[in-house]
Amino acid sequence: MHRLVAQYLLDHDGAHTPTRVAAALGRSNGAVGNALHRLAEAGHATVTQAKPRMYTANGATRHALTVATGTPPVATARPAPAPAPAKPAAPKTTPDGGIIRPSGQVYRPRRLADLPDVEVLRKLRTAEVPVLLYGPPGTGKTSVIEAAFGDDLITIAGDGDTQVGDLVGEYTQTNNGRYVFVYGPLITAMQQGKVLLVDDATLISPAVLAVMYPAMDGRKRIIVKAHKGETIEAAPGFYIIAGHNPGVHGAVLTEALSSRFSVQVEVSTDFDLATKLEIDPRAVTVARNLARRREAGDVGWSPQLRELLAFQKIFGVLGLKAAVSNLIGIAPPEDRDVVADIVTKTFGATFAPLALGAQISPAAP
Repeated sequence: MHRLVAQYLLDHDGAHTPTRVAAALGRSNGAVGNALHRLAEAGHATVTQAKPRMYTANGATRHALTVATGTPPVATARPAPAPAPAKPAAPKTTPDGGIIRPSGQVYRPRRLADLPDVEVLRKLRTAEVPVLLYGPPGTGKTSVIEAAFGDDLITIAGDGDTQVGDLVGEYTQTNNGRYVFVYGPLITAMQQGKVLLVDDATLISPAVLAVMYPAMDGRKRIIVKAHKGETIEAAPGFYIIAGHNPGVHGAVLTEALSSRFSVQVEVSTDFDLATKLEIDPRAVTVARNLARRREAGDVGWSPQLRELLAFQKIFGVLGLKAAVSNLIGIAPPEDRDVVADIVTKTFGATFAPLALGAQISPAAP
């Protein structure tokens, strides 16, 4: 992936956000963001702006393509890994019991096995029982994991292009022309005893995922063949948790993957929370109705909390008509008629997906 991104930077002058590069390449934002971050760390790209994050090619970017050509890396001695940092403090909470995620957003714990969900995840980590969270995108799988582990979490966003090197690491050329092996998120989490979230794990090739299995079982070690057969032992606290979106095209939960996650938890939208967040009750009603239709197999899509939060923001900025029209427009084409029908019955008016209209004529002098 990093070679593909490097080529894009070379072919397009100026600075680019991860979102722009991902859209141009047809890849996920997470995978492209990871690639850009790694290119910048290796000196193969330059960060030109922090917020929003923007990257541009530099004089060393072309070196990122050299590895792909099969040029043998000239490895230099790599310094011993730094001692594992002190464990981060538990995530901060709000007076009413909310948990502040690293992004600053507040997560409201939900009940799971008669305990708060974040407490369940922490207990399972202590017991070394891997967890797979599954459910539609936007239901809060990543949110609960971030709330449970805070800064003690490393995330890799999986997709069909994720390779073994994206997990364990690979040789990268430095500014002085030498090659060093840069550890990937799996190795980093093992060395530092952190939690590794493999998001969208079922989009990753089973052959690639297999590299992390020895770290999940009793061995708790992996051999990095690409780095002279180095053996990596997992430090105490290392833990793997994964996310799975069953309805996403290309997502396959293999038996080999499923069997390694002893606990599997379905995550759905908390509509009561949506109401507490003061989202328009009519939009929540539409989402509830579509969720029931989805469970019955009548439709394949229903708005989740992410879409409801976006609805409320659009409502505040552009008004009700735009927010409702957008809610219809984001539905998959095959479900759009059903969504529009439920919207019409709930709001008492007919709406169409957002679309550009006629050109606005200049005002007469």
